[in-house]
Amino acid sequence: MRTSEIDLPADYADLLESLKKRVSGARIQAQRTVNALLIELYWSIGKDILARQDHYGWGSGVINRLATDLRHAFPEMKGLSPRNLQYMTAMVRAWEDEPNVPQAVAQLPWGHIRTILDKASSTEERNWYAAAAVRYGWSRNVLLNMMMNRSMERTGAAPSNFTQHLAAPDSELAQQMAKDPYNFEFLGLSGEVAERDLENALTGKITDTLQELGPGFSFVGRQVHFDVDGDDYYVDLLFFHVEQLRYVVVELKTGKFQPEFAGKLNFYVALVDDVLRRDFHNETVGILICGTKNDRSVRYSLGRSRSPMAVAAYTYDKLPAAEQRALPNEGHLVAALEWVEPDSEGTDLPSTGTS
Repeated sequence: MRTSEIDLPADYADLLESLKKRVSGARIQAQRTVNALLIELYWSIGKDILARQDHYGWGSGVINRLATDLRHAFPEMKGLSPRNLQYMTAMVRAWEDEPNVPQAVAQLPWGHIRTILDKASSTEERNWYAAAAVRYGWSRNVLLNMMMNRSMERTGAAPSNFTQHLAAPDSELAQQMAKDPYNFEFLGLSGEVAERDLENALTGKITDTLQELGPGFSFVGRQVHFDVDGDDYYVDLLFFHVEQLRYVVVELKTGKFQPEFAGKLNFYVALVDDVLRRDFHNETVGILICGTKNDRSVRYSLGRSRSPMAVAAYTYDKLPAAEQRALPNEGHLVAALEWVEPDSEGTDLPSTGTS
């Protein structure tokens, strides 16, 4: 009798689904455990090498020989190259005040750690990106993009009145949503653009837009319509932050910030708060994103506002199309770089963030 012809118990489907989840969870946990053990091994190797470098003055020749002997002893094991041994010592030196592997670092894949060692210039920066990568499950490409775009420096940097209208720690959480400036280079725009063009571009690349806004944002709609006793109003972009359980109204202005922009955003935040917000939602907040701003003018404008709001600028490639065409394109740069002699592996060492 074939399996498909067996008369299965009524609860079989539920049991199968439960077991599949259990097996999947166990596999994920096993992978995390193996990864943590590997990073701990790398930490111990790096610590021993670093101690001998500092005490005996080990050079690259000794490390190259050590890598060769280790790979001969463990031919099936990857990650024992001279370059990786250098990264192991760089990891220990980067967190030299820690007796053991920092908790967030131990949860990251080795490729993520190498990226952080290459791109971060301070312990604060290394810790911030390591913790964020673990918390939000960033891939290595996303992590690299966040670091190249200076995400840490921009997160929570926009002038706001959140502390005036939201109680702690709610105000601190809301502040973390507001970057300054936002980096919209992924839109591929150039020259001066109209607000509607900017809006169309952001919604046309909504995945990239959500990534730039930050973790937790969910897109609700654009030009969201509200009827106020026969008067029509349209919110440029409306988001919901799933972690903070609040609506976020985003208004776009391509020019310089003007005080009247804050009044309009204040109105929209109050409108969304009254019409869409439910009892279990936190207060709606607004973010005005404009071409340029004077921070002092922003603070005066937000000081008397009744709604929690922030004002940020945005950046993108503003070169006119004619000037862009005069620049070398990717093909030209690649052709030029092909004439450059590549560095050998022994000289391509990771940055330790120290000077």
